[in-house]
Amino acid sequence: MPLGILAITAVTAWGMGLPWAIALLLAASLAPTDPVLAADIQVGPPKSEDEDEVRFGLTSEAGLNDGFAFPFVHLAIMLAAATAAGSSKPWLGEWLTYRVLWEVGAGVGAGWLIGRAFGWLTFHVPAQTKLAQTGDGLIALAATCISYGFTEIIHCYGFLAVFVTALTFRGTHRTHDFHHDMHDVTEQIERLAMMVLLLLFGGALVSGLLNSVSLTDALIALVILLVIRPITGLVGLAGHRADRSEKLTLAFFGIRGVGSIYYLAYGLNHIHVDAAERLWGLLGLVVLFSIVLHGLTVTPIMRLLDQQHGRDPDKDAPPAVGA
Repeated sequence: MPLGILAITAVTAWGMGLPWAIALLLAASLAPTDPVLAADIQVGPPKSEDEDEVRFGLTSEAGLNDGFAFPFVHLAIMLAAATAAGSSKPWLGEWLTYRVLWEVGAGVGAGWLIGRAFGWLTFHVPAQTKLAQTGDGLIALAATCISYGFTEIIHCYGFLAVFVTALTFRGTHRTHDFHHDMHDVTEQIERLAMMVLLLLFGGALVSGLLNSVSLTDALIALVILLVIRPITGLVGLAGHRADRSEKLTLAFFGIRGVGSIYYLAYGLNHIHVDAAERLWGLLGLVVLFSIVLHGLTVTPIMRLLDQQHGRDPDKDAPPAVGA
């Protein structure tokens, strides 16, 4: 992801004539991946053994970089503010100590503590009072909201904390059947939320989201998806023990979605940008291209990968949401 941010910053600053701080904000917004838009590349339900290195890699990447992109968004905001004010304030030290060390470290720590607490309440308190007895999968949603809300209160990265909470919660009792209940509920909520968000995104497209997009912007969007993501993905996987087909699949599926919209909205709420419509246009075009490109290719590519590894590609295969 850092390599992708660096490359997208250079391409958008050179190709669109953006100031470096604004190009960095756009790059940090476009870097995180969002694999929920294509359900075929998610890991399977708990204890189903319906997963592999590619699915696990893409799912875990999205969970991690949703939190790790935020320091770069804040870096762009601080650079833009310092440039506009002509200030010599030592912003770099504040960014490293507060935005990186504290907010990342506290996000991981708080997520771990909340995950352990929910794991104890759900699986390890006396049988008559433990939450697993309720059979209510909404407990997973409660853990998500509490983790995000608490970590935002103490000013650290909520997205990262939620990811760590989920991992820790699952690890407290990996073999319990209640994980199935929580997975089923959260999957349905995720699909409903994604359907609503995609409808809103379609409405934005109809309302003129892409009106400011030029041919240059369209070429940059294709470069981001078809050149920068695959190359930086392969560089990041250098030395990783995996088949060539697995590496190519991991590098190709750099799916952009709702996270990118959130990050750009957050950045534009903190700094003034004259060309905000053009930024939104490019981001919308990248998300649109990604939904179409990855949504259409995810099923045949993952089927081929499953066949190469001797797995049944038709076993409980869900439809691609992005398609």
